[in-house]
Amino acid sequence: MTSIRVLVGTRKGAFVLTADGQRKRWTIDGPHFAGWEVFHAKGSPADPDRIYLSQSSSWFGQLIQRSNDGGRSWEPVGNEFAYRGDTGTHQWYDGTPHPWEFARVWHLEPDRADPDTVFAGVEDAALFRSRDGGRSWEELSGLRTHDTGALWQPGAGGLCLHTILQDPRDADRLFVAVSSAGAFRSDDGGARWKPINRGLVSEQIPDPHAEIGHCVHRLAQHPTRPDTLFMQKHYDVMRSDDAGESWREVSGNLPSDFGFVIDVHAHEPETLYVVPIESDALHYAAEGRLRVFRSRTGGNEWEPLTQGLPQAHCYVNVLRDAMAVDRMDPCGVYFGTTGGDVYVSADAGDHWVAIANNLPAVLSVEVQTLP
Repeated sequence: MTSIRVLVGTRKGAFVLTADGQRKRWTIDGPHFAGWEVFHAKGSPADPDRIYLSQSSSWFGQLIQRSNDGGRSWEPVGNEFAYRGDTGTHQWYDGTPHPWEFARVWHLEPDRADPDTVFAGVEDAALFRSRDGGRSWEELSGLRTHDTGALWQPGAGGLCLHTILQDPRDADRLFVAVSSAGAFRSDDGGARWKPINRGLVSEQIPDPHAEIGHCVHRLAQHPTRPDTLFMQKHYDVMRSDDAGESWREVSGNLPSDFGFVIDVHAHEPETLYVVPIESDALHYAAEGRLRVFRSRTGGNEWEPLTQGLPQAHCYVNVLRDAMAVDRMDPCGVYFGTTGGDVYVSADAGDHWVAIANNLPAVLSVEVQTLP
């Protein structure tokens, strides 16, 4: 019988939520690594019981944990992340040069076919890869040492590489997003990279149409149409149909075009989900109402999804890695809030129910559809 496993990373540990395919009765296991910030946890598509987790502490630093049994037990694996070659500098908040410094792992992306291969996006922004289950890591330094690297500048949350997408048709085609630099694509497994930001407009930077400097919050794609990318930017929801070569805005009738998260329906590549928040200064649900907005037309036309969500005096945020979609039919949509609640819709967004309350602030949500 099909079952569902939801991996939740929070400010004070990780939680594993499980249910059968009906997605009605949930059990909660955790906290794992209580007191640690768990920025991200994600299972391998090739081996669902292989899970990678990033934990961080201002006292004890950064650790990668690995589970081989679906999160019941964990072991620390290689945690030596070293920038390669002449590290150079990037821009600091005031535009002055600043040396590259490793702070934490924001995102872990297991390879689609090999459970021992996993990518890591880190702060300061760089991409690493492990081919031995996380025991050792190598930097794919062609990204950080790109000609534009000296112009990269941290966003409000730091200079972080937070999104990694692997083309399901071609494992050597990778997409990443960096806040605050923009989106990049590699067609050769991460050796060489090109900025893919044409069409992005960011009024908060000196040249709104610049090649580099855009604060991209999240990228998403559907596995059947990997050349179509969707982006939640600092402001604007964007779409590309040519693998990032050009972008157009699809914010349409959203109450706010500022947000962090974006995702795509499991079976409908033109159905999108976003959670608008008030502004870049006020990081809470737009108009104090927690609403997921859905577009069935690939953008521009959006409908609010509110049933089961608080519609007054709600001042929580949904962070960039805190939404996921399962592969059931109808698909389930999951998200977590900075108020510590995790919601699921078992009918693709029409109705919502909380499956966990009062957790620490949620940093990430991933879901596994298990055989």
